[in-house]
Amino acid sequence: MSSYLETPSPGRQLLDDTIPLSATIEASQNLQSHTVSGISLPLPPKKLIGNMDREFIAERQRGLQAYLDYITQHPLLCSCLTVKRFLDPNNYATNYTEIALQQVSMFFRSDPKWEVQEPLKDMGWRIRKKYFMIKNKEQPKERYLLSWVDLGPDKFLSDKDLQSAIKLLSTLPVRIWEGGGESSALIIRPFSERGSLRDHICKVKPRESYLKKYCNPKKSQGLDLPSIKLYGRTILEALRLLHSSGLFCGHLHCCNVLLEEGSIRLVDLENGLLGTPSAVRPLFTQFRKVNTTESIDVFSFGLVLFEMTYGWPPDSVPIDQFSDVPHPTVGSVLQSLLSSEALKFGLPSVSALLQTPYVTVPSRLKEALKSAKENLERRLQEEQRQLHQHRRLTRAQSHHCSDEERKRRKLLARKVLQNKIQQNNRLLTLSPPTCPSSPTPPPTGQCWGLNVKKNVVELLTIIRITANQTE
Repeated sequence: MSSYLETPSPGRQLLDDTIPLSATIEASQNLQSHTVSGISLPLPPKKLIGNMDREFIAERQRGLQAYLDYITQHPLLCSCLTVKRFLDPNNYATNYTEIALQQVSMFFRSDPKWEVQEPLKDMGWRIRKKYFMIKNKEQPKERYLLSWVDLGPDKFLSDKDLQSAIKLLSTLPVRIWEGGGESSALIIRPFSERGSLRDHICKVKPRESYLKKYCNPKKSQGLDLPSIKLYGRTILEALRLLHSSGLFCGHLHCCNVLLEEGSIRLVDLENGLLGTPSAVRPLFTQFRKVNTTESIDVFSFGLVLFEMTYGWPPDSVPIDQFSDVPHPTVGSVLQSLLSSEALKFGLPSVSALLQTPYVTVPSRLKEALKSAKENLERRLQEEQRQLHQHRRLTRAQSHHCSDEERKRRKLLARKVLQNKIQQNNRLLTLSPPTCPSSPTPPPTGQCWGLNVKKNVVELLTIIRITANQTE
């Protein structure tokens, strides 16, 4: 693996593309004898007669909102650049392909032995990551994959520490380059002709576009038990190696597991160091027990194990019923990783550390990595805390505005009002009292009038309060 690293631009905002966007159609308006709802889509269907009726417009708006909700909630379509650019044009107007080509050209001018063969359009799901097939002029028969990626919001290492950490993950000599412009990195690694684990599961060619391969695969199939055991054990050994060295994966999914002869290899291990959020971040953010880099890796391993078993990723998590498990011995492992109980009380850890770490991490870099991990975990935990508070507030508001709660408050207000009226009626039927605090007896009815006036004011105050409460 070779890398080229750009220095981040001062003050530049690093966006988290894994945060889902949403769209709400709030209104429509009539423009030049036709209705515009803010988006032009073939659904819902139109009609020639009565297409300006208010009811028909409202029906079309509801159908259009449902169509938008489907797009923004789809795990693949929601990360598509076209969707992001439509919903958030200010933050997604940049031409990332052009930026990537500029950075690649700068790198090749500094190291002319590399040559671009062809770009691989939309090979991955990341908006800010572009792929190119390249070759080394000194080794013309070998093919390499170059990826350009924008740095992400979870980059907490300094440039110097980031360069040192990437060297630990490299299999080829690393070349780090300083430059201005965009915050980005170039990574070069050998191209895998066999593709990723997901390519193998979905029976697709590795060089096709991401949406074409995975949006609606026709031949996806789970793996046999020996392959699941072999790949699962290899992944866990790799995670144990990383954790024992003070590193972490953070981006484990079937697309980042490459097939090799008789085994597999994890790739994109540098993503966590570069600060790019994980593809499965929207899933594990929901669970407050998945709040460390180690627990993120274990949770992601559960998703990979599910996909190897069934042939497709889970529709949602947690999962309490694993129906029709092809391999019963895998079911208990999935239960310990993806069930409600596991995600509520905590996931199992990668059991043991290596006796001798594969890589030796300098003490200063180990402290920097530890700080970066803590900052990443702190951002995740704060987001989970805010999500938890939002859910509690939503439930409280829903309860407060429910019909049953409104009826209860109205009945309570009526009882208070009736009790006060009855109390004043009893006062009115009594004989006029005297004013014992006055040294000279006042004229008849004076204290009586003051008491009645005071009670009437209190009664009006109660009526106003109860009226506000019932509203």
